[in-house]
Amino acid sequence: MTDTVRVESLRGIMMRGPGITATLPFYEDMWGLRLAHKEDGLALLRGTGPEAYLYGLKDGPVFGIEYIHFAMRDRASMDALFAQVVARGASVVGRPAPFDDWVGGYGFELIDPDNRRLRFRTEARRHDEEPEWAKPRKVSHVVLNTADMEGVQQFYTDVLGFRVSDYSADQMVFLRCNTDHHSIALVRNAYASVNHVAFEMPTINEFMRGIGRMKQKGHVPTWGPGRHGPGNNPFAYFVSPSGFCIEFTSELQQIDEATHEAQVWSRNDPEAMDRWMTAGPPTPAQRAVMQGRPDPGFPDLRMAEAT
Repeated sequence: MTDTVRVESLRGIMMRGPGITATLPFYEDMWGLRLAHKEDGLALLRGTGPEAYLYGLKDGPVFGIEYIHFAMRDRASMDALFAQVVARGASVVGRPAPFDDWVGGYGFELIDPDNRRLRFRTEARRHDEEPEWAKPRKVSHVVLNTADMEGVQQFYTDVLGFRVSDYSADQMVFLRCNTDHHSIALVRNAYASVNHVAFEMPTINEFMRGIGRMKQKGHVPTWGPGRHGPGNNPFAYFVSPSGFCIEFTSELQQIDEATHEAQVWSRNDPEAMDRWMTAGPPTPAQRAVMQGRPDPGFPDLRMAEAT
């Protein structure tokens, strides 16, 4: 059996919802992102790193995920990934081809078991890195709620080459595609929805200063600051004007493939949830916002096979 092709990295995410582009000032003035590109009904926000954009806002009738955005190294690895996902039964939207949007590049899309659209892109537009104090550098991870945690986990591992880093009891699984402890995590839920999107600050001091900037502008964390057990990353969660949960984080655990063994973290141990014991458990309100709004996704995009 040939080796499984692995997704290279997480680029970011495109969110959608009614009037969501009107919330652009929040991300520019408070969250620390910069406008990279704007057109009617669409705004793309960049961080201080090289990605063309980290977080997209697209006006649409239903709150949820327009697509999750991943990178592949080059066209050869993209084509190999496409061949793998077709061979393993994934529902692709089309064959690899040039993208005609502002970001450009080459790739394809598929639909995951929860009808989420995943976009894979190489040769994308890039920026020069422009470090700026206490501003997000990249999207660290996306956490997804699902009614079929085991089935969606199997899709990400078997079809896309992700690996399990850790579990939070039987309620959550952390999945990696590179050395980052998790780029995708799955949470058991009654329905598919977005749980939260995490933005990486370069240092712990910048993580804290980002929290401070938000507080000075009247937005306090809804949970945090604290430090998670799985991933060992500090966290501070906020609620966006559109009602999405977003997180500042830093210092995410880096995995050594030769030595790492997944473990099951207890959800009954307060220090497994917050090693610093500064945040306490999430409140019912916090759990409700992380439960998210049901996202039907894009079943109409499915194709039985690539043509």
